[in-house]
Amino acid sequence: MPSAPGNPYFEVQAYWGITKHMGGLKTTEQLVELCHINHDKSVLVVGCGVGVTPCYLAKRYGCRAVDVDLSARMVEQSKARAKRKKVENRVEFRVADAQSLPFEDDTFDAVICESVNAFIDDKPKALSEYVRVIKPGGYVGLNEVTWLQTPPQDLAAYLFRVMGAKFMTCNGWENLLEGSGLREITKIVYKTRAMSQWIDEVRQLEFLDFVKAWSRYAYMFIKNPAARSSPKKPCLSPRAFSACSHTSDMDCTLAGNKEMSN
Repeated sequence: MPSAPGNPYFEVQAYWGITKHMGGLKTTEQLVELCHINHDKSVLVVGCGVGVTPCYLAKRYGCRAVDVDLSARMVEQSKARAKRKKVENRVEFRVADAQSLPFEDDTFDAVICESVNAFIDDKPKALSEYVRVIKPGGYVGLNEVTWLQTPPQDLAAYLFRVMGAKFMTCNGWENLLEGSGLREITKIVYKTRAMSQWIDEVRQLEFLDFVKAWSRYAYMFIKNPAARSSPKKPCLSPRAFSACSHTSDMDCTLAGNKEMSN
């Protein structure tokens, strides 16, 4: 899940103070609709990052949000954001692992994750945990980067090496939900573009957060030799590089329902 300790990709994001998910606010709102989230609902956000989505849910919809992340630094930044947004009475943040959630069975009305599960080692285990902690009739919603087609092996290996991510096709994500026992699965696929994605991310950040983040990035780039040398290292074969734009510019939002008890 995002912000995993020891994952350089998320250690940088935690230092930078920014986390991201593909599709931005549009896909968050789609998850809200698919999971029937409103002010009466209790929601678990897995992989909360710096707290953008939990604070948005609490402020916009008035729901109660409990939020977990593997990174203590991310959790602290999320708590600070909640105070700035004046929603600290409606959100709770904890350090926890998606594969072993510290909650009782049938606790939440919905579990949502955004760009989380590609980074989890045991995806079926995580999905079984999401299903365990939602109430009968509750929903699990995912927003994940999706391969359009099976990628070249060296491209997949590169992304795992630099990000620790194993992306799946949309059918792969759907099969994961079905395998967890969820039913009535809805699947929506979006085409994403770099500029619109960047604009959406900027809109969701406070101006001061944006300035601080880029200041930290510049400082890291100047002071850290590894950061300066990283862009110079060969990354992908020409074949894999050319395939990237044809295989990974889609985002898949899915939701499934937990069957009611008899």
